[in-house]
Amino acid sequence: MHLKPLREQVLVLTGATSGIGLVTARQAARRGARLSLAARSEEALAQLVEELRRDGCDAIYTVVDVGVEADVRRLAEATLRHFGGFDTWINNAAAAIYGNLEEVPLEDQRRLFETNFWGMVYGSLIACEHLRQRGGKLITIGSVLSERAIPVQGVYSASKAAVMGYTDALRMELEQERAPVSVTLIKPGAIDTPYQDHAANYTYRGVKNPPPVYAPETVARAIFHAAEHHEREIVVGGGGKAVTTLGNAAPRLADKVMGHLMPWLQHDRRRLSHTTQGALYTPSNTLEERGGYPLTFEHSLYSVLMRHRGKAAIALTLAGGTYYVLRRLAGAPRLRFPRPPR
Repeated sequence: MHLKPLREQVLVLTGATSGIGLVTARQAARRGARLSLAARSEEALAQLVEELRRDGCDAIYTVVDVGVEADVRRLAEATLRHFGGFDTWINNAAAAIYGNLEEVPLEDQRRLFETNFWGMVYGSLIACEHLRQRGGKLITIGSVLSERAIPVQGVYSASKAAVMGYTDALRMELEQERAPVSVTLIKPGAIDTPYQDHAANYTYRGVKNPPPVYAPETVARAIFHAAEHHEREIVVGGGGKAVTTLGNAAPRLADKVMGHLMPWLQHDRRRLSHTTQGALYTPSNTLEERGGYPLTFEHSLYSVLMRHRGKAAIALTLAGGTYYVLRRLAGAPRLRFPRPPR
């Protein structure tokens, strides 16, 4: 199966008016892609599409709550009517909650799963109905917390673990039936978006993402790479990869470290007198890319190396060969190791 260059693709993108989705929409437009955008706020969507059209992008929008299957199906139908089809579907919309599991109302936990898990399920199944006929790409934005749950964001971690399990199973089923659909799961670490402002908060404290924090552009670049290449998964941010590696290698140690550090790393000095529901039920009507973190990494070296593993291996091999040749030309003595006694 051949994946088209991004400039020749029609992209469907949910959660398009904030953070990762907003950055991805704007950068995809600059790269020549055509866009079918979805979010809950018609005001923000209309403003974004008008902006993109002024810059020459063929873009449309559909007001969608991804937790409602009929809304997601309307998004696909609107895309088919306008563009005749699509090449890449990106499940990006998500909700977040800060709070201990026993203190977060079950209604809110269920609402989060409707967005994060069921929204991904509806998008994936509806996208595959179309992509089976013409081939293409399904991209889902997960999280490094799918592998390593942390306290304070327990329900979010659980939803992303469910997203990973469903996406992995769907990929295997599609491969088994030889369907022309390539599936990639992208797992970002902490990203500088309005995430903490849009999250429900039951901690009575100001909240933030634990460092290191990366720019949303790092995830957008991973999305564009996935749209053109057959990648199983992409982790964005070396910090998140370090956490998941620790969790897989030493789970009990990770439990203790995360249990002590994460509540502290996710709170700031502000004290709140009430809980908030953020954008869990009501969307934000503004276009915001970033959350205002004071220290943000604009690039992730780990992610770059993972996207270009072949080139990185060749570069390392060439560097090692060059070093060896230069040492030989310089007359450096060869390393000799004593022979073992007979």
